Amino acid sequence: MNKFKCLALVAVVGICLMVTAPKMQAQVSVGVNVGVAPECPYGYYDTPPYACAPYGYYGPEWFTGGVFIGAGPWFHGPANFHGHVNNRLHPDHGYKGPVPNRGDKPEPSKPVDKVAHFKANEVRDGRGHVVGKK
Repeated sequence: MNKFKCLALVAVVGICLMVTAPKMQAQVSVGVNVGVAPECPYGYYDTPPYACAPYGYYGPEWFTGGVFIGAGPWFHGPANFHGHVNNRLHPDHGYKGPVPNRGDKPEPSKPVDKVAHFKANEVRDGRGHVVGKK
């Protein structure tokens, strides 16, 4: 009988501890730190590794006051933005031509507000999605 009283006492104490124990909430945080946007004179591709895009890849609507509005994780244009690109100048489509290096300055003869002979063939939303063909 003594063992039964001891077991009952342990059970009661255990129940009391469970009832009075504070509820712990799990704290889950998910975030992707992509760092700072690449510093490229004519914008950068919207896919990793976010290399600099050549002059003529982006249409003029991708620039405000000569400054690239961003693409991919650094896009900061309007929510309903649609901009023209020439995806023939993208490495995923076989482009192997010259591209500027990060940190290069734009050439004065290559204004971004009016790209000479611009040949868009795709419309993108700034977040890496094709939204139409030209």
